Amino acid sequence: MEKVTCYTDGGARGNPGPAAAGVYIVNQSGDLIKEAKQSLGEGTNNFAEYMGVVLALQTLKKLYGKKTKTMIFDLRLDSELVTKQLNHQYQIKETSLVPHFMKIHNLRISDFPHLTLTHIPRAENKEADRLVNESLDE
Repeated sequence: MEKVTCYTDGGARGNPGPAAAGVYIVNQSGDLIKEAKQSLGEGTNNFAEYMGVVLALQTLKKLYGKKTKTMIFDLRLDSELVTKQLNHQYQIKETSLVPHFMKIHNLRISDFPHLTLTHIPRAENKEADRLVNESLDE
């Protein structure tokens, strides 16, 4: 099966404040496939991290369509909290995040059966972080 790695990030200046998400997608060789970024209006860091995952899944769905069901995807996030919530290791205490969790859960069930979410150090997520900051600066 084809494997794709997707680095996602989200951030808010002020927390809450202006928020944005960034996605950096590479193939098995590490070659860039696609970059995506999105301004999110006002929000918290955790909201922006969730929206980074949503943006990643939506971008992958646009790129690959129904083929996503037969591919392996590794989403890498530098938010330990969001990674552990999405992997059912932590409860979601911030109720405003539950709809975003459900959206991601539903996308996983319908389109991404071979999806893993991996926590990585911030230093390994520089490209997605760059896209967040570019979006916030625009």
